[in-house]
Amino acid sequence: MKKCLLFLLISTSIYAKDFDVRDFGAKADGVSLDTQAVQAAIDACTKNGGGKVVIPAGKTVLIGTIYLKDYVTLYIENGATLLGSSDINNYATDTHKNMYKNEPHMDRCLIFAKGATSFAIEGYGTIDGNGYFKNFTRETGRPMLIRFINSNNIHIKDVTIKNPAAWTSAWLYCNEIVVEGIKIHSRANNNGDGLDFDGCTNVRVSNSSFDTSDDSICIQASLQDKPSKNIVITNCTFTSKWAGLRIGLLSRGDIESVTVSNCTFNDIDDSGLKIQLNEGGEMKNMIFSNLVMKNVPRPIFMTFAQQKACVDAPEVMYPMKAMHHFIFDGIIADNSDLDKNSAIFITGMPDHYITDIQLNNIQMTVSGGGTQKDAEKTAFKEYTLDVLNGWWPEFHLVGTLPAYGIFARHVKGISINNVQVNTMKEDQRSPIVFDDVINGNIQNTKANNFLVNKAKYINQ
Repeated sequence: MKKCLLFLLISTSIYAKDFDVRDFGAKADGVSLDTQAVQAAIDACTKNGGGKVVIPAGKTVLIGTIYLKDYVTLYIENGATLLGSSDINNYATDTHKNMYKNEPHMDRCLIFAKGATSFAIEGYGTIDGNGYFKNFTRETGRPMLIRFINSNNIHIKDVTIKNPAAWTSAWLYCNEIVVEGIKIHSRANNNGDGLDFDGCTNVRVSNSSFDTSDDSICIQASLQDKPSKNIVITNCTFTSKWAGLRIGLLSRGDIESVTVSNCTFNDIDDSGLKIQLNEGGEMKNMIFSNLVMKNVPRPIFMTFAQQKACVDAPEVMYPMKAMHHFIFDGIIADNSDLDKNSAIFITGMPDHYITDIQLNNIQMTVSGGGTQKDAEKTAFKEYTLDVLNGWWPEFHLVGTLPAYGIFARHVKGISINNVQVNTMKEDQRSPIVFDDVINGNIQNTKANNFLVNKAKYINQ
């Protein structure tokens, strides 16, 4: 009997699939730096064929940069906290870089993986980046919380991720990603993006909530040969100091085949859906359906612009490609408490049209209050490189719109069907205004309960 028990203990030890970080020397007291112990557990786990590296319940494990590897699940138990160090010197310098120009202060990160396969972060515990202004500034450096590059088969499930010093996560050129049931709260510092997918394919994000100091989810393509495509986002909630969902800006490569459904957007400071092609890629084939927005200026903000956002952008501007085939179907936007600039705004460039757009089954309540002067506005800055002067294609460059519902310019093929727009205050502007729009069609559309048969055309 004793021999059997001894054999069982030895076998369990050899073939154990759970690797508690305390068994590798972690103090787990929230004060002692446990980076080496956590990394030792990860290394042992991958060497033994994979399993769980456990951050134990009721404990706080303080770390600097760690490296996830093949077949490892970093499991943060309910009540456990994996805490980032407040000292920038505990963050490694071999964790790639931020792909945006002029932002090297965000090159470092807390959790890194490169060329890894089949790994995960799971559990009902918390990852806390400890990224407060008192710990990290632009001058000291502001580490991202997570960065994965050239990796495959990645899962993040159920965890709470909070207080990054910069972005919560950057996913570069990864394939087969599942993010499910997580909560991101990133208000401790600036530029607190949630999930940033750059050149990623086969991505599924679901049942998650975001409260961020910058874009909650970004879909981007910083390399010409690394497209972002086959991306599904569903059953999520968004609150953000900037955009709820941003597609583009970094857009040297193609971005296509994206669906977003069954999501709510609340108290967004900039835009709900911010879709921007400006670096020479092609953007196409996207559907956005069953969305509810409250206090979201510009529920839809689309720009076909001209800008170099990538850190590796060449001196010469890329030739512009195409932005086409978008469907927006089933959106309720209640912006009655915002200012008069809460319309849908879609703009291409002269001779570079956004094409084939459908706006179907949309209900919008806006504050109104536009003046006759606003209604007569016909001059608008174009989103071209000389006007942008080194900065992003933001709304403030255009200013007050001449429409309180939908303003479209440099668009070819736009269909507006079953749209209702109501203003809380009297507004002298038209509900729908077209500027250099070809093949615009309006059906079954009302503004303040009056039928709208056509748009007001300007500059045509």
